[in-house]
Amino acid sequence: MQEEKSCGALVYRRRNNHVQILLLKHCLGKNWSFPKGHVEPGEREGQTAIREVREETGLVVGLFPHFRHCVEYNPKPNVHKRVVYFLAYVRGGTLHPQEGEIRELRWVDLRKAEQMVAFSNDRKLIRQARRRLGQMGLLPKRTKTPAKKNVPGERANPPRER
Repeated sequence: MQEEKSCGALVYRRRNNHVQILLLKHCLGKNWSFPKGHVEPGEREGQTAIREVREETGLVVGLFPHFRHCVEYNPKPNVHKRVVYFLAYVRGGTLHPQEGEIRELRWVDLRKAEQMVAFSNDRKLIRQARRRLGQMGLLPKRTKTPAKKNVPGERANPPRER
């Protein structure tokens, strides 16, 4: 069996009190995914992830500590692929798709991204990223909806409809 290894990143940003991650579609693909690519000789995993994000999106990123997750699958018969993902934040650069490789780039709300990706492994990665961002205090605080006050003449517990 042929072994392949790639590295990539879930790129995070916070805009208008919303947490977003960057999704992309390859020119030949139909599914939304994350920036990733093959490890070059002598390259460490984190270096590969940073390079691939820059090549595919134009963004310069840094990697958050304590987030390294592996996904394994068989893209073709007799090929085993292992992809190592990191959680990244934008440090600079200008967002633009890699010509001839990437068809579309889109910043997507974290919860919507989970619905857009096609594979369960990708949904799991998004949930793990959400959990890590929460641990680091980078998710916006949820505001509670104020309790409805009783209006004179209304019952606190209206009868159930049958």
